[in-house]
Amino acid sequence: MPKMKTKSGAKKRFKLTASGKVKAGQAGKRHGMIKRTNKQIRNKRGTTTLSAADAKVVKKFLPYG
Repeated sequence: MPKMKTKSGAKKRFKLTASGKVKAGQAGKRHGMIKRTNKQIRNKRGTTTLSAADAKVVKKFLPYG
């Protein structure tokens, strides 16, 4: 059986934690910062874990993650 290929876009954007959850960067930080409150900008630093429904989709792209 040949090896499965990981989706290149997914491996750049997501990481799996030891417990199998999916870590991703926070959304809403690319542009338009002037519209956001300072609290929003502060709270969107770092990474977050995806919801179970979203994680299920992403895990299909990371077969060996």
